[in-house]
Amino acid sequence: MTRLKAIFIPVLAGASLRDRLLACAGALLGVAFVGASCWLLLPASMPWIVAPIGASTVLLFAVPASPLAQPWAIIGGNSLSAMVGVATLFLLPDPLYAAPVAVAAAILLMSLCRCLHPPGGAAALSAILAPSLILADGGARFLVLVAINSALLVASGWLFHRLSGHSYPHRAVPAGQGEADASARTHISPSGLLIEDIDGALADLGETFDIGREDLAMLLTHAEARAERRRSTGAEQLDAGAAA
Repeated sequence: MTRLKAIFIPVLAGASLRDRLLACAGALLGVAFVGASCWLLLPASMPWIVAPIGASTVLLFAVPASPLAQPWAIIGGNSLSAMVGVATLFLLPDPLYAAPVAVAAAILLMSLCRCLHPPGGAAALSAILAPSLILADGGARFLVLVAINSALLVASGWLFHRLSGHSYPHRAVPAGQGEADASARTHISPSGLLIEDIDGALADLGETFDIGREDLAMLLTHAEARAERRRSTGAEQLDAGAAA
């Protein structure tokens, strides 16, 4: 029963019900803005939105601090992956071979260009699964649509997060907090933890985590500060009890 219950525990740490409701509102407004804008701007013969934008919306509004949800990740990841999908379709017309090659090549290109974005895999695959749309004009309409959709979505996310009080594009330490946060800005925690230590630990684990190392350093700094306050409070309570 315990193992079964663990399956339904939220994966994201720090996500409150308010945050999830706010993410839903942002997604509603963001997709509506992208769809309405493209419906007004693009010719009637073109689709008004591509499916990968739905997945990009989840990242942008539900986990705006994720490295995978930053502006270059969304715009660059989707656009470059769409280009990969179009190129793969012309090189390998058979979708049985083109689909896995396109997704794998998209991951490689996004990684090299520092814009890894999971919906990019769907953008590449979309080109393979819609050959009639791509072959009609060499993929030009599809590439334009993906780029415009992505840019408009980022614009809507930037405005929404600014109004709702989130930092976007995400910064590990909000500007203007004074010298108290100097250790976080230099990536050194009160216990002497360096950013190199975090890099080394990540290398030792051999895993990829959906959090920036600067965010991880800041989180550890705050956790250590809270632990120190808790220890101090506990010591004060023990002293007060002994004095009584």
